[in-house]
Amino acid sequence: MLASSVGSNNNDPETIPITNPNRQNSSVVRRLTNIFRTRQQQDTVENEGYVEFGGISNQDNGNTNSSGQQRTLGTFSGCFAPVSLSMFSALVFIRVGFLVGNAGLYVTLLQFGIAYVILFFTVCSVCAISTNGAIQGGGVYFMISRTLGPEFGGAIGSLFFLANVVGSGLAITGCVEGLIQNLGKNGLLLPENSLGLLEDGHWYRFGYCTIVNTLILIVVLIGAQMFAKTSAFILGIVVVCLFSTYVSFITKGEMNVTIPPENTLLNRTEFPDGLVYTGLSMKTLQDNLYPSYGQDYTSGGSYVNFAIVFGVLFSGVTGIMAGANMSGELKNPSKSIPRGTLSAVVFTFFCYMALSLLIAATSPSILLRNNFLYLVPVNIFPVFVSVGILTATFSTALSNLIGSSRVLEALAKDQVYGSFFNFIVKGTHNGNPILAVITSWVLVEAILLIGSLNTIAQINSVLFMLSYLATNLACLGIEITGAINFRPTFKYFTWHTAFVGLVGTLIMMFVINPIYASLSVILCLILVIALHLFSPAAQGAQWGSISQALMFHQVRKYLLMLDSRKDHVKYWRPQMLLLVSSPRSCCPLIHFVNDMKKGGLYVVGHVKVGEFKDNEVDPIVDEYSQWLSLIDHMKVKAFVELTLSKTVREGIQHLTRISGMAAMKPNTIILGFYDEEACVDFFDDDGSPYQTNKFSSSNTGVLFPFRKKNEIKSLSPEEYVSIVGDILRMKKNVCLCRHFHRLNKKTIATSNHIKYIDLWPINIFDPSNENPFDMASQFMMQLACIINMLPVWKNLQLRVFLCETGDNEQQPFERPAEFRLSQLLGQLRIPATIHQIPEWKNSSETPRNRTLLRNLTRNSENDTSPMTEENLNRMKLYMQRINQIIRDHSNSTAVTFMYLPPPPNISMNFRTKCVNYLDLLSELTYDLPPTLLVHGLSTVTNTSL
Repeated sequence: MLASSVGSNNNDPETIPITNPNRQNSSVVRRLTNIFRTRQQQDTVENEGYVEFGGISNQDNGNTNSSGQQRTLGTFSGCFAPVSLSMFSALVFIRVGFLVGNAGLYVTLLQFGIAYVILFFTVCSVCAISTNGAIQGGGVYFMISRTLGPEFGGAIGSLFFLANVVGSGLAITGCVEGLIQNLGKNGLLLPENSLGLLEDGHWYRFGYCTIVNTLILIVVLIGAQMFAKTSAFILGIVVVCLFSTYVSFITKGEMNVTIPPENTLLNRTEFPDGLVYTGLSMKTLQDNLYPSYGQDYTSGGSYVNFAIVFGVLFSGVTGIMAGANMSGELKNPSKSIPRGTLSAVVFTFFCYMALSLLIAATSPSILLRNNFLYLVPVNIFPVFVSVGILTATFSTALSNLIGSSRVLEALAKDQVYGSFFNFIVKGTHNGNPILAVITSWVLVEAILLIGSLNTIAQINSVLFMLSYLATNLACLGIEITGAINFRPTFKYFTWHTAFVGLVGTLIMMFVINPIYASLSVILCLILVIALHLFSPAAQGAQWGSISQALMFHQVRKYLLMLDSRKDHVKYWRPQMLLLVSSPRSCCPLIHFVNDMKKGGLYVVGHVKVGEFKDNEVDPIVDEYSQWLSLIDHMKVKAFVELTLSKTVREGIQHLTRISGMAAMKPNTIILGFYDEEACVDFFDDDGSPYQTNKFSSSNTGVLFPFRKKNEIKSLSPEEYVSIVGDILRMKKNVCLCRHFHRLNKKTIATSNHIKYIDLWPINIFDPSNENPFDMASQFMMQLACIINMLPVWKNLQLRVFLCETGDNEQQPFERPAEFRLSQLLGQLRIPATIHQIPEWKNSSETPRNRTLLRNLTRNSENDTSPMTEENLNRMKLYMQRINQIIRDHSNSTAVTFMYLPPPPNISMNFRTKCVNYLDLLSELTYDLPPTLLVHGLSTVTNTSL
């Protein structure tokens, strides 16, 4: 008989109890079959694209959007029809003649080719993103923000929102232009010499635009679903009207076409009967092959050129994102967006090619330049063109208003601009963002004040091109970084397509209008910087950012190039590892080391004592995010390294060896001083600049606990001194920091009393005139010079105290120590003043004191005699006198740098010597300003060029 159950979850095939395989075999098989069938269904849902970048989305099998509203639209009605209608817009019936009449057939076909190459490759990028994960509402903004990150996504999303607003205004302006031409004075659908049903003029047109805009607003407020469901029917009407135009070109013969009343540029006496339409004619085709640029009668007679024509052309085919904008309503956006968008692009391309060719073969250029709506009178059913104009422009305006409102809603939900757009989120009813629609409608009204369709078209083209540029940039960046999770199911995308789309878009932006293009790029960069600095979404969004992937790619490459064997002392910089027990009690020190790093590596290290085998989960994993939050709160440029070890000493050895990467590894280790002073909680102190309750929680308790008053230290003096010795044996520079709880940078910046940074470059335990400026002293000077370079510390004066012992007589021809020190400071370009300490010789220093101090550190492994109480007291008294001399000169000192004598080596009396060593250092640094005891082992200065 098999073993019994290993668990109680009967739904898990691995824990099903099997007591009699002969009796229960069929039951087990059935249960396993059901479980695997369920998992297979889940895998099917994931393969269809309903998995978020960070895990499974909370959609109901992919059939509901983020608002809980049912997804009802398929590929044709939800993507193909909106994209086709948006790409026809006002261009197909109103402006293709303008293109051919000015640019000629060859240039028009070239421009359509350029435009559609850009569009095709951009669509490839859109398809790649849309098939790489679940797509929610917000369309292109959602794709870009989740790929490029919140800063770029928010900036491009904002400009894409404006592009949709401008696009809606463009379509409405085209709609009203068609109404005026058909129903105004001498309207094409009215009897000859009719006064018309609509008055013409700038403000009349604005009024008509407002009426149309309001009708669109009402439709959207009633429900955008109504438009989406009827988009196929509207597209059918437009296609029928377009087909009637093709038939008319073939069947209609020569006729006269009246000149529009608003065209005041043409001399009407030369054309009393209007302008001639020739019908199919080889001569007309030959005359229209080459450019014949003229004036635009709708924009005050401004002269037309290649850029203006392309701007108008491109503005009419910018609707490739219309399907993506409906992503929140599509049943399966990962399939519908690629299929619907690509098929719509191909369909509209051939429609435009055929229309351009027929126009060039039937209509003289003078007619095309002076009557943009001539298609109405030459059509076999004039009303068809009028209906086509109204339906195409109205549906495009409607689609753009819906798209802009959805993008604005997505921006508001993502808190890209903080709480500024909270009213948008609150103003949603049944999944319809009412207040977002109204806001978009108001902005469309502002665009309508421009009036001229051709002027609006250029603005519209530039804004849409910028969003296309961002889409291609997103895909190119992901492909370059080799992101493993970028596996789109759309197979016709490579970095080549994204690159061509990116370069083509960028070039044509500036061809259309360099001023508009420059302003849009500048606005985009301003938004990126502002969102990076101030946006809550940029600070806390978990969408992923392409900038992180790009930085990883570049950093890895340059780290491999950074060869430690090629280091030169001229380019030495401090690379700090600050070992912290509890950051609560050492906030000023963390900030001070951040100042001292001078652009070098800065690592904050912490050792957690424990056994890995005693923990089910590595405790370092949970604590790491807390330390990163600490770094953010402290606003320092530092990395965090944590380790779990049996002892603090062993953990510090690990951190010293493995912190950093490649040639960027710490060369200087910094520790707090070993003393009995009570710790200060800077997070809890109301007067502290670091005060916060971020690291206190009712669930987790107080994070980063620290040693309370009278609490026993977890580290013995012997272990502490051994750690210092270990660091020096690893050939690392070491600094011991004391009294930094007294450091207040605000006081340094504002007080007139704080004036100096002091350096005491003499080894108190082994004073000598032979070489008072050794490597350790030069390292100390270098650190002090670095601090003195920073703005907060720049006004302080460096002082170097020269302490002559007087035990060695000056050799013949030997320069005085003060001269040698002055020469050294000059060579090192350190702006410090030198101060002699005459009372140093009278500090009761005796040869016996020196011998005792030297035996404590130098050659101590050979010294087995115990330290007597009398000798220890003698040394302490000596240190107290030295301390008094230093304190007498430190009344106006901000920070003191002192020479750290090397710790005692391991010997029979090592424990006692460690205690004595720390006691003497404590006496030496008692009641001083914030003090660094420094011992350097590496050459850090250079006097050559």
